[in-house]
Amino acid sequence: MGSSKASSENNAAFAAVLTEAGSSHAALARKVNELGALQGVVSRYDKASVTRWLQGMTPRGRAPEFIAAALAGFLGRSISPVDIGFTDQHQRPVVARALTYREDVGETLHTLAELGSTDISRRSLLGAVPYVATALLDPQRHWLLWLLEDEQASRLAVVAGGGPVEQVQAMIEMFDEMDNRFGGGGVRASIVHYLSTELAPMLQQRNLSSGQRRLLYTSAAKLGAMAGWCSYDAADYGLAERYMIQALRLCAEGGDRVLGGQILAGMSHLATSLGNPAEGVSLARAGIATAKSVGSPLGLMRLYAMAARGYSALGDSQRATASLLEAHKNLEVSRGPAEESPWVRFLDHHYLEAEAALVHRDLGEAAEAEHLARASVKANGDRRRRQAISRSVLATAFLQQNRLDEAVDTASNAVDLLAGVHSERSVQALRDFRARLTPHQGESIVRDFERKARPILGTAA
Repeated sequence: MGSSKASSENNAAFAAVLTEAGSSHAALARKVNELGALQGVVSRYDKASVTRWLQGMTPRGRAPEFIAAALAGFLGRSISPVDIGFTDQHQRPVVARALTYREDVGETLHTLAELGSTDISRRSLLGAVPYVATALLDPQRHWLLWLLEDEQASRLAVVAGGGPVEQVQAMIEMFDEMDNRFGGGGVRASIVHYLSTELAPMLQQRNLSSGQRRLLYTSAAKLGAMAGWCSYDAADYGLAERYMIQALRLCAEGGDRVLGGQILAGMSHLATSLGNPAEGVSLARAGIATAKSVGSPLGLMRLYAMAARGYSALGDSQRATASLLEAHKNLEVSRGPAEESPWVRFLDHHYLEAEAALVHRDLGEAAEAEHLARASVKANGDRRRRQAISRSVLATAFLQQNRLDEAVDTASNAVDLLAGVHSERSVQALRDFRARLTPHQGESIVRDFERKARPILGTAA
């Protein structure tokens, strides 16, 4: 990526924040490159690039977002491009507001409606909204405070009722089915449109009973979380983060701790996958604290699995293994989906197999990763997204055992599965495998795979 012309003055705001962060020019450049790579943007900035930014040059494209995110990571607080002097990188106000967990739920509904409207029209810079890891700290704090203060929350929020509640539930089920069959990228716009133009206005009506209103807030939270997951699946990570934050606030209004734990699980997954595993662990632990008292072993199983994912990415084998053990314990004590909240009925031992395979892969425990990934592939024959991810993990397990032919053949099958499925998570899983093939680039089978995969995975960095 290039840069625009330098201004006549040095960038004092950037210089001040960089000094506060205590980062060298080279370390900042490396972090900016890493953050870009996580979101599919290839850059090769170095310490000379940082010097040019300090001299008043503004980098083009999404670089200001990544520079701000890198500095935010160093400082442990939110930083925007405007904060560091990149004043020509205007963001719509809703982009900033959507990172905030607001006390006034009316403001939350307004933010969601505006975010959804802007998202659907794809105006301005909304398609390039940055993911800001530090922005997840405040929602966690607000949620845990609500958890301590709210003594009226039911053990298991019952999703039932006629009229508008029944209609919304039917829509959720339909969207969920489409997501499973075709991937989040294909259904995201429909979810966002329904949430922002139908459900958000419905919640502003005055003639709803308190019971209906509570259930509708919970349903809106579920749809917000789904919009977040679908945005995640489409590689719109900044949007995914914003939808999940707003969903968590709506969930507090509905008083559903089971769903709240699942939204925190989604946030944890997002954080760990985007290179912030310590934050992923923190979010999973907040979810565990949320779900422990509400009689949802399946929900806890998923949250412990997310904690294990974070710990394994941090290289903490002991805590990752302990978290997986807790996940298995909760799976065993569950009395089955019919006895649990509707929000966790999709979870089963096949889900845990798939997540555990990723944990063992990251810990370098290839034989166990192979065993679990094989089981996941077999169990998910009709779910191409999960199939593709599990085949990618299986391919990596083969590669870790120096079984190159099996690894490439398995990954090639995963590429075939992605035809017609809009899932960036599946693509990223295959990119992770491809990156591990670097030492074997001279092999003809690897070159053949690269040619086959390039239309879906893009060119390797």
